[in-house]
Amino acid sequence: MDKLRSMEVFVAAVDTGSFTAAAHRFGISAVMVGKHVRELEQLLGAALLTRTTRRQSLTEIGRQYAEQCRAILASIASAEAVAETMRASPRGDLRVTSPISFGMDWLSPAVADYLRQYPEVSVELNLNDRFADLVEEGFDVAVRIGVLEDSTMVARPLKPYAMCVCASPAYLAERGTPLTPEDLAQHECLEFTGWLPQMRWRLKDQRDGRHVPRSRFRANSSPALRRAALAGFGMIMQAEMTLLPDLAAGRLVRVLDDYLPPPRPMQLVYSRDRRATPKLTSFVEFMLQRFGPEAPWPDLEPTA
Repeated sequence: MDKLRSMEVFVAAVDTGSFTAAAHRFGISAVMVGKHVRELEQLLGAALLTRTTRRQSLTEIGRQYAEQCRAILASIASAEAVAETMRASPRGDLRVTSPISFGMDWLSPAVADYLRQYPEVSVELNLNDRFADLVEEGFDVAVRIGVLEDSTMVARPLKPYAMCVCASPAYLAERGTPLTPEDLAQHECLEFTGWLPQMRWRLKDQRDGRHVPRSRFRANSSPALRRAALAGFGMIMQAEMTLLPDLAAGRLVRVLDDYLPPPRPMQLVYSRDRRATPKLTSFVEFMLQRFGPEAPWPDLEPTA
């Protein structure tokens, strides 16, 4: 086997705490991870790991060997970064993660434009509303909404994440237009089940929760709730950026603007230790041009 690859797999098994997690990182089987570790143990003539059915731990030799492996791999990565930086054209695989609604409506078509501009780059886009661990899960860059607490990350500001309450003209004509949050008790309010409790239909005068409406239609998909609102069933509270095309076309109408919560920050995040390769720097620059605080929103239709 390739000794360097075996060292990479061994370090991953140590860092993740299991052969299964290391296997997932490299796209191989847990059995193959074991083969890599045994190959190193045979080469060194000493055990590196002790494993039981419930846990694994490093031997003393394994602990020292893992430290040396990390130093060697870091040196190789640094040399590769220098070589890659010297190349004029961005190339290679880029792994990106984003919240689902922003990723579907805006980021996905933006990635397509980026790939047209940089034909030697490939992008894997992972849409998920949970906060992925960039280092642990191997992502190069992420779109994050909310205050960033991890100081080890670099955060580049994007457009603020503002909310919007709206409904179709047909719904408002039938049920009336709410003027205060208390009026929502008389309306059908579509609820996103992925909200944290403190975010659920909370408007400026709802600190005690007394005016949080009951929802008869709940879903874990923002696009599904948007379609229900367009069909005239009820009112939605979603990210303004998701609804911009519908609002501009008059398919949805804004209400209760005076009671909306303040916008949350949205950022492009990557590890401070991530190599500044052309593929990463070009993607960051592209995103800031497309979605930076001063950039106009692209004229795009949201995903159905």
